[in-house]
Amino acid sequence: MAPKFKDGDVVVAFSGKWISWAHTIAAYTAFLGALFTGLSLHYHKIVQNEYYGYPREWFPSVSSTIGDRYPERSVFQLFIAITSGPRFALVFLWYILTARPNSTLPKFVFGTGIFRTITCGGWTYVTSTDDHGWHDIFMISYLVATVPWTLGCLALSPNNPRAIKHRKTFAGLFFATLVPLIYFFIQHKVHKVAGAYTIYSFFEWALVLFDVSFDAVTAIDFENFEVVVKDVKGMSRGNTNLVSDVVREKEYKIFVLL
Repeated sequence: MAPKFKDGDVVVAFSGKWISWAHTIAAYTAFLGALFTGLSLHYHKIVQNEYYGYPREWFPSVSSTIGDRYPERSVFQLFIAITSGPRFALVFLWYILTARPNSTLPKFVFGTGIFRTITCGGWTYVTSTDDHGWHDIFMISYLVATVPWTLGCLALSPNNPRAIKHRKTFAGLFFATLVPLIYFFIQHKVHKVAGAYTIYSFFEWALVLFDVSFDAVTAIDFENFEVVVKDVKGMSRGNTNLVSDVVREKEYKIFVLL
């Protein structure tokens, strides 16, 4: 069995909370960056839906903002790609924080977190314009997986009153937003009510903000973690030759011989 702790030079060390902050900043930049870009360049086009356009509809949905037009689509996809690294790290750190012997719930929540990250990539890179069916499948799968992820995180939360309070607040706001979201979507899709999609869009954007904010609360829990990168063999000290050093040395010997 490998030793539990190894001596070595500390190359990098930082608080685990910065993983949560990196995830939050990158995710908000992806959505808000795409929104501001779309409103600036293609306002009338992204507020248009299958039934109405401006002025009856005057605010874009998340899907039309992130998937319909360039360059807002590219802005969103770029920053979501940047978000994926901190996202996987966040899910992994949450599992380390909550894992207990003979407990299956942390493993289930970990698997759900990975699944949500993958389905997020699905509806990000398969846009509604590319393939509306698969985009909706990935989006619905993501939203369905959000339920066990949210409830699981609430059940596994460490005994930190401040974190628990914020987590319950954002979870409550997220689930409460689903009711008017579904109502106004039905008003738009079934009854074809003018302006209903704009109201639906506001609740859709609120859902995004609450979703990211819920995961941002992990910054409070991860303050107890320090992420450390150790060089256990001294490779970073500069005492070992790199491939370029060996090649340069051989070229020098050849030059001397000539």
